[in-house]
Amino acid sequence: MSQHRHQRQSRVISSSPVDTTSVGFCPTFKKFKRKDDECRAFVKRVIMSRFFKIIMISTVTSNGFFMALWTSYDIRYRLFRLLELSEIFFVSICTSELSMKLYVDPINYWKNGYNLLDVIIIIIMLLPYTVRELMGRQFTYVHIADGMQSLRILKLIPYSRGIRTLIIAVGQTVYTVASVLLLLFLLMYIFAVLGFCLFGSADKGDHDNWGNLAAAFFTLFSLATVDGWTDLQKQLDNRQFALSRAFTIIFILLASFIFLNMFVGVMIMHTEDSIKKFERERMLERQVALMGEKQVILQRQQEEISRLMHIQKNADCKSFSELVENFKKTLRHTDPMVLDDFGTSLPFIDIYFSTLDYQDTTVRKLQELYYEIVHVLGLMLEDLPQEKPQSLEKVDEKELGMGTPVC
Repeated sequence: MSQHRHQRQSRVISSSPVDTTSVGFCPTFKKFKRKDDECRAFVKRVIMSRFFKIIMISTVTSNGFFMALWTSYDIRYRLFRLLELSEIFFVSICTSELSMKLYVDPINYWKNGYNLLDVIIIIIMLLPYTVRELMGRQFTYVHIADGMQSLRILKLIPYSRGIRTLIIAVGQTVYTVASVLLLLFLLMYIFAVLGFCLFGSADKGDHDNWGNLAAAFFTLFSLATVDGWTDLQKQLDNRQFALSRAFTIIFILLASFIFLNMFVGVMIMHTEDSIKKFERERMLERQVALMGEKQVILQRQQEEISRLMHIQKNADCKSFSELVENFKKTLRHTDPMVLDDFGTSLPFIDIYFSTLDYQDTTVRKLQELYYEIVHVLGLMLEDLPQEKPQSLEKVDEKELGMGTPVC
């Protein structure tokens, strides 16, 4: 009940056109309340599961492969039944996915751009059958509807975060790219008029390439892409136009080396920003998932300890140590350790390492002090007068007494 009330309040607060229409229909549907919350939650889990995404990616990829085979007339003739079955299977899977998503959330479904893309792709898939039924198989433009079937490969976009990141980057560069293209168009307009005046004269001019403004624009586009510009310059040199080479070099430098490289640089910058944002989001998701896993493990461990304590109260034959040993057996080697002790925190480890560095510095200074003391003591011993021991003096006297001559 509170969930439905919260959803109705959120719809009233929002100001999008879809929400405005839903607010209009809200009084009509107040009497109706969905009683299939469990079934809807189950369908939502199925849609969000990894297995369902793998099925959709495999289906779209295989259908793209069959479409590539369909372009060959020989293979189409030999594998006609297989291609028809694959087409029916693909359409069935896509319509089932659409039905499941609409069943889960029929209002918020239309607020997602990728869901709208899926709807457009399904309409395109059904377009050839509709055209053949209404206009006949001999309709002139039925091949256009068949050619548009290649757009169904775009269903891979919602299932690839990397592709979505690139699309976001392209969307962020729309205004900047539009400004660069506008400047390029102005440059081409100036040089198109100048080229028409210089090389499109009625008597000796190049009418094929510079005869009018449209031909001059097409020629400048070839020069901007540096495609076949040498042939265009040879045609101007054959007609002996004096300023043709300067005109060509200046336009190629401005259009190709400046504006087109500017366009590429803008795309690269926004793509790098989108990739960094994507990596930050993935890191945040991993942290959130890890915290959720830790909470689940803590809750499971607390429940297990509570159960063991309850067993200990009811069973006097077991000691608490035995219960703890039983609890240890329930732990898994994949469970991360959740430690909230200060000794395991990063600030404490940083301070501890700093303390070890200070201890090493103190030991080194003490060693230097001991070496200096030993050196000073050694110098002091060298300066003292050397006195012979008494034992050595007695030995010298005896030797002198024995060596004296007798008169």
